Amino acid sequence: MDNKMKLEFYSRPENESFARSAVSAFIALMDPTIEELTEIKTAVSEAVSNAAIHAYPDNSDGIITIECHASAGRRIVIIVSDDGVGIENIEQAREPLFTTGKSGERSGMGFTVMESFMDKLDVESKKGQGTRVTMFKNLDAGYEL
Repeated sequence: MDNKMKLEFYSRPENESFARSAVSAFIALMDPTIEELTEIKTAVSEAVSNAAIHAYPDNSDGIITIECHASAGRRIVIIVSDDGVGIENIEQAREPLFTTGKSGERSGMGFTVMESFMDKLDVESKKGQGTRVTMFKNLDAGYEL
């Protein structure tokens, strides 16, 4: 069964758990394993946290959008996007331990965590125009609905 959802919310750190819960409820319809669901929730948390913290550094109420697509082939696509400041150097931002935050405040592992839990991660960004993180996950291929 193909299914899709789209959600928009303010870029406040407290909305991370809301986003995580919404995506979890949507993905649960595909009957993932506990491990798969945990991995997806963690990756979503990292993507939303990055957007809330880095996209709108002036603490404005920018908008974060999440789109989820679920296919009958048990493939999940999750897109987290914002219209914030953008990422100046995507390759550098994807390096483990790199952060633009104050020393000691952030670990710089957001993209690394997303990559480790998802099958594929694409990051698109333009300075001053925002960022789009697309995560792909194939649910257990051996499981039949």
